[in-house]
Amino acid sequence: MTDRRVVVVGYDGIELVDVACVTTGFDHANRLGADPAYRVALATSVGRAIHTDSQLELRAQERLDTLDGPIDTLVVSGGLGHENAARDHRLVGQVRRLAGLSRRTASVCTGATLLAAAGLLDGRRATTHWFYAERLAARYPRVRVDAGPIYVRDGSLATSGGVTAALDLTLAFIEEDHGPELARRVALGMVSYLQRPGNQAQMSMFTTLPRPEHAIVRQVCDHVVTHLEDDLAATRLAGLVGVSERHLARLFNEHVGRTPARFVRDARLEAASHLLVETDEPTSAVARRCGFASGESLRQAFVAKFATSPSRFRSAHGSSHGRRPVPSP
Repeated sequence: MTDRRVVVVGYDGIELVDVACVTTGFDHANRLGADPAYRVALATSVGRAIHTDSQLELRAQERLDTLDGPIDTLVVSGGLGHENAARDHRLVGQVRRLAGLSRRTASVCTGATLLAAAGLLDGRRATTHWFYAERLAARYPRVRVDAGPIYVRDGSLATSGGVTAALDLTLAFIEEDHGPELARRVALGMVSYLQRPGNQAQMSMFTTLPRPEHAIVRQVCDHVVTHLEDDLAATRLAGLVGVSERHLARLFNEHVGRTPARFVRDARLEAASHLLVETDEPTSAVARRCGFASGESLRQAFVAKFATSPSRFRSAHGSSHGRRPVPSP
């Protein structure tokens, strides 16, 4: 089967992480056996090298002005140079032309500005980095800008939030193309906490909580969020890092502002809320995957935290559009 051709659009002032999350994510999928594989190239207006907004130089593999289809996925990355790029009529025209030759078109972060300048987002719902959302909405009033989600899918167009949201969108593409198991393995290989669903807020406990400076606390937090199904009782967590329960509780209160048990509960509830919104898995299955003893224990925790049941939460926040079905055994 023919490789999936991925073209990443670059310009001066691009954010390197926006590029790397996409290119590295697809590369990891290839290493793990993606079939058909992804063939990824960075393309610039006339094939010249570009400078990232951190002043590193990137060499292009393709010229946008001579590229032809078919293209599987066209990705316009963001960066501090996005507004200058959106004023480059030749570049914007090339993006518009290539989008017409692509199975799907996406933007990362402020790359949405170029898609909007090309008229590709007119009448569509889109997101961008939360800091630039108001500016995008004011400049392009025909675009329905939503600053909240990590990424938004509207037909064959997709837009993602700031910087590392590029990885979440790339994982979503990998899952769409090759199934949830390969996407999960890519996420693990890239040491990503969770494959976050698109309608998760750009800010959550995993992004707003400061990274613990204390090595023991950081080790326990990392273990919790990657082993939600395991026994995460305080005794076992303390044994994992070789300290007493009392000392671990003291460290967590000092560095995280909550007890280990509270951190575990909050992490499990957030993961469960993602699965309820993003998948059609039964509540009992969601409970098991997130470390709850039963569907009833999940329901009780949900009511205590959100003042609603998991089923009502799913009805209120979920959508059948874009949900992942339960994988077949």
